[in-house]
Amino acid sequence: MASIYRLKNSKNWYYCITYNGKKYQGSTKTTDKQSAKQIAESIQTDLARETYDLPALRNKSIVNFTILWQEYIKKSTNAKNTLASTISRAKHFLPVFQNKPVEDINTLDLKNYQLQRRLEIINNPKNKDKRESEISFKSLNHELQILHNFFSFCIEKNLIDKNPAAGIRKLNTLSRIKTLSDEDIQKLISGATNKLTRDLITFLIYTGCRKGEALNLKWDDVDLKTGVIAIKGTKTKYDRYIPISEPLKAVLSGIEKNQDSLYVFNRNGAKLTDFKRSFHTACKKSGLKDLHIHDLRHVFASKMVMGGTSLYITGELLGHRTTQMTKRYSHLVPETLKKAVDDVWKKKDDNEY
Repeated sequence: MASIYRLKNSKNWYYCITYNGKKYQGSTKTTDKQSAKQIAESIQTDLARETYDLPALRNKSIVNFTILWQEYIKKSTNAKNTLASTISRAKHFLPVFQNKPVEDINTLDLKNYQLQRRLEIINNPKNKDKRESEISFKSLNHELQILHNFFSFCIEKNLIDKNPAAGIRKLNTLSRIKTLSDEDIQKLISGATNKLTRDLITFLIYTGCRKGEALNLKWDDVDLKTGVIAIKGTKTKYDRYIPISEPLKAVLSGIEKNQDSLYVFNRNGAKLTDFKRSFHTACKKSGLKDLHIHDLRHVFASKMVMGGTSLYITGELLGHRTTQMTKRYSHLVPETLKKAVDDVWKKKDDNEY
């Protein structure tokens, strides 16, 4: 007979199994009562199969979704910011699947989840009166990709044979490409109420860096003499180097080095973790609506492309792993593309005569 109990000073549940006159006790290593019951029953089943010399079943002690998810997160090799994003997005699907054995979750379950979340996003107040083609489901696609990676982890542990998330079609994602005029850029910078925010906004516009890359930037990675910034430990796990333009050099030279901090952007020596509130204040004062910090990366890319920089070089500066990501900006340069075609055929015509 299998039973579970909890010790006085422990949050975990323990199992007690009496089988063939012998008593087996131990920790289920979970604080969830339902999961603990399943683990205890699984251990009892394994004892019975061993007695009758039958092949062992899959390890039922970790087939519960919640237990496996905790193990998946613990063993994740993703960067901290990526892992934090994964944990944050999981809050949508954990209540749906938390008490299910992973081997019982099928493709239909995931399609139903996709449908439920799609309706939630459509009914979001900000999407009121929009057609579905005008709504981005990027966040939902991320959630399904996380589930796909999780079930791949389950396959590696030989807990399931097939990934139920495989083959589920992604929903449309709208590319958010925000551009600002030179006048709007100056308004935004002037709208910042403190020097630190002004410096950060200017830095992001002149480098195209991600917010996390800017906040993690150390003085050791900034070489004003050679005019290069090294962006290390990026989202793509590849280092890249950004040339320092004259306006950017003026900004960096104007930042006083704090002896108590390794980081370029710090507050009284303490590393800055975010500046969302002060950025929103700058947007409000400048009269710019619907502007996100990440949009400054698009402003940089748009300026580069519209200034005649090739998509390849722009992608290198942005740290894009694929050219497909940079092609989003190709529509901004019809005149540049036309000039490139005209130049090629003009040379050909000149040679013919």
